[in-house]
Amino acid sequence: MNTFRVSQVALQRFIEAVFVNEGLPPADAATVAGLMAEADLQGSDGHGVIRLLPYLKRLRAGGINKHPDIRVVHERAAMAVVDGDNGMGHLVVTRAVDIAIEKARSAGVAWVGTRFSNHAGPASLYARRPLQHDMLGLYFAVGNANHLPPWGGTEALLSTNPIAAGIPAGDEPPVVLDMATTVAAYGKVKALAKRGEQMPPGWMVDRQGEPLLDPARSNEGFLLPIGGYKGYGLALIVGLLAGTLGGAAMGRDVIDFNADHVSVTNTGQAILVIDLAAFGDPAVFKQAVDTLVRDIRGSERMAHVERIWLPGEQSFDKRRRHAQEGTPLAPALLDELDALAADIGIAPLARLAPA
Repeated sequence: MNTFRVSQVALQRFIEAVFVNEGLPPADAATVAGLMAEADLQGSDGHGVIRLLPYLKRLRAGGINKHPDIRVVHERAAMAVVDGDNGMGHLVVTRAVDIAIEKARSAGVAWVGTRFSNHAGPASLYARRPLQHDMLGLYFAVGNANHLPPWGGTEALLSTNPIAAGIPAGDEPPVVLDMATTVAAYGKVKALAKRGEQMPPGWMVDRQGEPLLDPARSNEGFLLPIGGYKGYGLALIVGLLAGTLGGAAMGRDVIDFNADHVSVTNTGQAILVIDLAAFGDPAVFKQAVDTLVRDIRGSERMAHVERIWLPGEQSFDKRRRHAQEGTPLAPALLDELDALAADIGIAPLARLAPA
């Protein structure tokens, strides 16, 4: 099945035009569109423009506040809690990260949590944000629907609850880890369904514990945690830190935003930012990271392994390649976007070439 490529600029402008048409303030529409297009640019296709129509459903149903009063409700020197007033998650988390960066400049470290936020796209976008300030970021979030039962259970009380880390390097690409606490993020399940592909064994099981391979039947089963019971424990801890600590939803309080477009999700996220300068010369740290990266990449490989990858390297390569060649999008997704453009009276998304 052929896919088509689109430029990041064209994709961002298209998303922005849709949100402006929907009533978001132009500056907010531009911020959200930029982050969604960046998600597709780096290959996080489960969190990019594929989410546009679900976001619109919630906006149109009143499930997301188009004009939120995003504000700090608790604050000390090295922490804050940001109330997103049920605004677009991209806006809420961007504000939280910016606050954490400013606090880390003086305190050396800062933790900022969110409540009454919404789905905000891939975690790595926010863990990367402090890198340009010679800071590192650790990001945690509660997923927007429960797909994971406690170990041995059958009631989904936990979500994918992702973790991301952005570690600055010198000449090497930054080390950027972005992972769900489940074997696969639910966004990847949605992306496979859109492409008409099957899931690999080990992503999901049905309620009898048998492998579930058809992503169109994902509501009949559960995602599996990474590392068995250890992943379940990690998902719980991430949820307590990103959700419960800041007054956001966890457990039975989590709203499935895939099925409920009206209820306030009260999504929680948290960002920890550390200023390298608080620990010494940032250049020395980044040089040490470069050395370690090269040692790992150049270490002895198994016979069948062509290359050892560092976390974030493949996304870095995709960013560079997609910036030059365009971002690939599935035909089914493009058809949906074309129908949306025709419905609201804006220009369709321009294709570059088949991928």
